Amino acid sequence: MSTTTHTPLGARTLHEQRVLAALRAGGAMSRGELARRVGLSRTTLSEITTSLLERRAIVVADTDAATRVGSGRPAERLTLDPASGQFLGVDFGHRRVHVAVADASHEIIAAGVERYTATTPWTERLDLAFALIDRVCGTSGAHFGALQGIGIGVPGPYSGVRAGAAQVPWTRHPAAAGVDEAFAERFGAPVVVDNNMRLAALAEAISGPGNPDNLIYVRLADGVGGGLVVAGRLVTGSGGFAGELGHVTVDPSGRTCQCGKRGCLETIASVPAVLQACRDAGSSLETLEDLAMAVERRDPAVDVVLRDVGTTLGRVLGAAAMALDPDEVVIGGELVHVAPVIVEQAAATLRYELYPLPASAPLAVRAGVLRDGDGAIGAIAALFHQSPLLAEYPTPTGAGEQDF
Repeated sequence: MSTTTHTPLGARTLHEQRVLAALRAGGAMSRGELARRVGLSRTTLSEITTSLLERRAIVVADTDAATRVGSGRPAERLTLDPASGQFLGVDFGHRRVHVAVADASHEIIAAGVERYTATTPWTERLDLAFALIDRVCGTSGAHFGALQGIGIGVPGPYSGVRAGAAQVPWTRHPAAAGVDEAFAERFGAPVVVDNNMRLAALAEAISGPGNPDNLIYVRLADGVGGGLVVAGRLVTGSGGFAGELGHVTVDPSGRTCQCGKRGCLETIASVPAVLQACRDAGSSLETLEDLAMAVERRDPAVDVVLRDVGTTLGRVLGAAAMALDPDEVVIGGELVHVAPVIVEQAAATLRYELYPLPASAPLAVRAGVLRDGDGAIGAIAALFHQSPLLAEYPTPTGAGEQDF
């Protein structure tokens, strides 16, 4: 009587990742070539590739008939399915969720955004995110037959990776604590959860020119936050607060912030705050598109508001730069692309604040190169764990020895 043995689940997952990594690095290969490359027996390799083919993680590219030496039937050559979404990035903002899907070569193959109100319950935000993922995959043809990891960015401080009960210290988002569990249950893949602004900082740091060892990043969107690169490492801080520049107090008698304090930078430099300030100044603006048109026609009242925002932002960044002495300061977010004068004014103010410091060259201050989907892209980058910035960043729990 013959018996059939099957590779244990944990070992099979690891073998699959090795096969996918080999195909990513080496291109199309026959099963024999793959077995030699990854060090698996032909029996085990056959079991692994059969499963990957059934799930459409890989496809048959062609045969080796053109290069085959000797007799025998040509062997099939296997390659990665270009529509196989292997990494999923999700960025939950205060008023919208962005998703991005990357293939095995780390290229974005699908992306989209869905908006909601600031008071939308987290259960509904999850439903909207899942529906958005289904929609963008349906439109692009992407699928998750070999999903290797999910990166999720959420508002508020996080201390790095959570694969069980995610920690959200700020009580305004208590229901977000189950976001990782909801995604893990739906997709059956390891999950990374972190502050969405820090993930955006990671995306900018690896996408921009150069490779700064010390960087300050701030993003102006529905909220204001940021991230820090110190000594070549993306840092989270002891409680996940590192880079929370949006909650630096700039006006103790100012508006009440979502965090419970008064006069935080977020109450002045976020999109809703800027639009409200423009309305208070006499310009009837409701959306970013309205703001863009006002900037285009050089509305004087709007210009004053934007320069005031840039000045306040520059002072906060100046204080941070005095403490950290960065190579570069990056200002990102959708507001920056609509109103570049904010970056110009912030840079001028920041350099004035730093003037007494000796320096061989002026501090580099630039606008972010990515759009408002940077948090989702950064969430995917955190899964890869290849950048030197992530040398001390936790790997996804449950990922074992994955080589993203």
